[in-house]
Order: sequence, then C-alpha cells, then structure tokens
Amino acid sequence: METIKIVIAGARGRMGSEAVKLVEETEHFSLVAVVDHKYDGMSLKELSGFEVDVPIYSDIDKCFFETNPDVLIDLTTPEIGKIHTKKALENGVRPVVGTTGFSESDLAELEELTNEKGIGAIIAPNFAIGAILMMKFSQMAAKYFQDVEIIEQHHDQKLDAPSGTGLKTAEMISAVREEKQQGHPNEAETLEGARGANFKGIRLHSVRLPGLIAHQEVLFGGDGQTLKLRHDSYNRASFMSGVKLAVENVMKIDLLVYGLENIIE
Repeated sequence: METIKIVIAGARGRMGSEAVKLVEETEHFSLVAVVDHKYDGMSLKELSGFEVDVPIYSDIDKCFFETNPDVLIDLTTPEIGKIHTKKALENGVRPVVGTTGFSESDLAELEELTNEKGIGAIIAPNFAIGAILMMKFSQMAAKYFQDVEIIEQHHDQKLDAPSGTGLKTAEMISAVREEKQQGHPNEAETLEGARGANFKGIRLHSVRLPGLIAHQEVLFGGDGQTLKLRHDSYNRASFMSGVKLAVENVMKIDLLVYGLENIIE
C-alpha cells in the first residue's frame, strides 16, 4: 500500500496526541509535520510526551508548501477547523476533520471547493465506529418509533452544544421521520430550557461534566414499550479506528463526505 503523507493540526490535544500515535503505528502512514499556534520552527520531539522528530509550523500554508502532504488531520476547535479545512482544499490537501460546529452554509462552501479541486474531504462529528453504528441504528428505529429524545454527555471543556454527534443523529432521524411536536400540546416549561433544544420536534439534551468523555443515549417511546440505544467512549483511543478509516477513504474519493456513516456499509 502506498504511503500516505499526513499533517496533524492539534497534536498537543488529547485527541491529537492519540492521532500522532496512530500515524506512527500505521505502516502506510507517515507524519511529515504538525500545525500549532505555538512552537513554530521547533521539532515535535522537543515537546514533552512526544518522540517523533517532525517540524512544527504555525503557518499552515507554509507547512503545506514545504511538506507536500496528502492528508490533513484536523483536531482543533470549530473556528480554527473551518479555516484549516478551507486552506487544505485550496492547497490540494485532503482534509479529515474531527471538529464539529460546521453550519449548512459552511458545508455548502466546502462542497463547492472539493468539486472545484477534484479531491476528497471527510468531516466527522464522531470518529468512534460504535457511535456511527448507534446513529445508523437510530435512523432504522425512527421508521417505527416517532417519539424520540437524545441525551448527549461530554466533558466540561467541550465548546459546542449540542454535540456534532447529537445534532447529526437528529438530522439522520428527521430524514426518515415525519416532523412531530412531542409531549402534551399544552406543555409549558416552568424553567426555560427544561425540555432541551428542539430539532424538528426531536428534543436534544446536553450534559457537560468533568469525568465524562463522550456518551450518547437515544431514547424511543411507543405504546407500552421503549427502546434505548447508547454508546460510550471511555478514552480518546476509541476514536482512532475511525480516523484511520477516514484517512484511507479520503484518498479514494473526490467529494465532501459529512459523517462516517456515509462510508460504513
């Protein structure tokens, strides 16, 4: 298998450091550089916890020009991730993005750019294969259970709510579910927000607590029965199988893919 040259943005983060390990441990992956707003010009090996001797760039355009990578793995923040994704495509680099917070207009702009450049891009709200299966199973169940609520739980440093996974699950469910306002028609919140966010009648609840990583439960209700689908990530290593899958698949496509469920059979 031909070697895939990779740049990682966000390597000092918990997800990023796992991605560095993944690339180093995968025979046909090669880490050529990392992008970081600090430590420009240094080697990653000079930073605590890393043994990989690759350059650090603060200027992503310079990084792409000098290292000529195939793929950018971006595990930064929503704001920075959007900028990096666009710059990657402009430079002919295929982005694999684990950052959430992309709006429909953002995705439309990036889709146009991927079409223009003729290269692939994958944006994944969640890289955990189990979470992707939970989303697909939820979409299957929604054909038979119209009443559904989503409870997503994450660590207290997460910036966006609801999570990208929670929102993507609601979108997938709504694609097969006729829009319905759930609960009593005269229901009223005595405390604003008690019923959570409302996406086409689907209620989404976000929990943020220290000690959590990434967890989601989808609850369906019907006459005399309930169905609960739950996924738990207990560490960041749980996401790496999905990152590997995305990197390998982004080399084979020439379009924008939003969500790993679109490349899992």
